[in-house]
Amino acid sequence: PANESKEFYGEQKEDLKWLGVEWDREYRTSDNLPVHYELAEKLVRDGYAYVCTCSSEETSKNRRAGRECKCRKSMTMEKWKEFFSMEEGSAVLRLKGDMKSENSAMRDPTLFRIIDEPHPVHGKKYRVWPTYDFYGAVEDSLSGVTHPFRTKEYELRDEVYFYILECLGLRKPHLMEFARLSIEGMPVSKRKIKPLIENGLVDGWDDPRLPTLRGLKRRGILPDAIKKFVLSQGISRVESIVTFDQVEAANRKILDSIARRYFFVAEPVKLVVESAPEKEVELKHHPSEEMGSRRMKTSGIFFISGEDAADLKEGEVFRLKDLYNVKVVSKGNFIEGKFSGNDMIENAKKIQWVTDEHVEMEVLIPGNLFIGEKFNENSLKIVRGYAEPSIKNVQHGEIVQFERFGFVRIEKDKKIKGIMAHK
Repeated sequence: PANESKEFYGEQKEDLKWLGVEWDREYRTSDNLPVHYELAEKLVRDGYAYVCTCSSEETSKNRRAGRECKCRKSMTMEKWKEFFSMEEGSAVLRLKGDMKSENSAMRDPTLFRIIDEPHPVHGKKYRVWPTYDFYGAVEDSLSGVTHPFRTKEYELRDEVYFYILECLGLRKPHLMEFARLSIEGMPVSKRKIKPLIENGLVDGWDDPRLPTLRGLKRRGILPDAIKKFVLSQGISRVESIVTFDQVEAANRKILDSIARRYFFVAEPVKLVVESAPEKEVELKHHPSEEMGSRRMKTSGIFFISGEDAADLKEGEVFRLKDLYNVKVVSKGNFIEGKFSGNDMIENAKKIQWVTDEHVEMEVLIPGNLFIGEKFNENSLKIVRGYAEPSIKNVQHGEIVQFERFGFVRIEKDKKIKGIMAHK
């Protein structure tokens, strides 16, 4: 109970729905606790479990030595009943395994603990809680699961899993095990992610640097891309580390044909064009798909990205994308240019632009949280820039392509900001 939160119940369902997962039946394992108690009592009655009051130090010594504790031999049904009123930490219910087994997991593993922390759903109704060894095996069998999937790290506990079911006379499912998939620079386990959140190193479970479903969604990764990536990896017992590039590649293939195009200039530099004709230009939202268009009026004042501005040389002729050609006259605090015709010039640079009517916005660029084992302090960069005015018409959560910049998911709160998915 201490590790759970009521919010998680609803959020998990939201995440699964977003991923396109449908389910036939829904219930909580904790709703089945009375059944778990009945099965635990059966284990005690049949001589397969006992209440242990040994200290953790004593238990560790016994396990290392392969020695049975005194509690194992003096178990009674009365002790089982008393177990429910004992203090937290004073006793546990253990399975009678084999203390001399080469598999240390079989050396009388814990089945139930006393935990006084209120449960997010049941409150203080229950205080005796099953361990994963017990409820994992029991729930798989009772719920009708035929092929439970779990990571290879549990393979030493498979013997415990099947022994519990054998002692209870329950159906044994066919366990399917696979190696945990690791992504370079990104923690994938709750055990590693939770401390990052608690220590304020990331903003929450939906931080776009995290590979959680909420983090991926906020970053602009689509459900179909996640599915294609997962299926491409297959099920393997071999440990592997992949790069996030593979997720991005799957996402890019989908987004390229459905994302509307807009202009955005990062770290903008002013451009003043002499003799510039006033125009109203119609710009298509997509070069090949029918997605409509937007109109922009231009005079002689523009802003281009700082990177493009730095690359331009005096005397060079470049093209303001989908507009006209400009010759660089001088460079200083701003760029002075001169209108240089409408005809396309071969090999001329094409540069996206915005006018003096624009929207100021920030784009968050998530990177790897870790470099090796070290936390990357620069894993989240902020790029400031100007977007064209029609960005105001984009819906919250829509993923667009800022031309020559990247695919960006738009968020609308008090201000408009973007989170970059990838190039």
